[in-house]
Amino acid sequence: MSSLQSKLKKGDEVIVISGKAKGQGGKIARVLTATNRVIIGGLMMAKKHLSARKAAATQKEPGIVQKELSIHASNVMLKDPKSGKATKIAYKITAEGAKQRVAKKSGEVIDTIKKAKGTKPAAKTTSKPKSK
Repeated sequence: MSSLQSKLKKGDEVIVISGKAKGQGGKIARVLTATNRVIIGGLMMAKKHLSARKAAATQKEPGIVQKELSIHASNVMLKDPKSGKATKIAYKITAEGAKQRVAKKSGEVIDTIKKAKGTKPAAKTTSKPKSK
């Protein structure tokens, strides 16, 4: 199974568009690229029973613990920085050559992915003789 590149990144404000937590939102705590899922902080909480043996191995307290469950990346959309509504993500390359993530609804720049490269030095025009 190949991993898909996600347009979502850790720290993005997102809104859940389908599923049990529809309409709720939060910040992405973790992106699981292998399964194309995201974990949103404080959302989709589940109670897990931690046995004494596993608790000792992980140096945690045994008993019932709260755990955040993952949501498929297709069920969340980025929150528009201008309007606060769900929006798609587009990429834009500036005149300087920097690559930016842009909210499609408002056109607002979310962040810069790749910085513009400085001017390249002139290429050398010396030719090497080919050896056979």
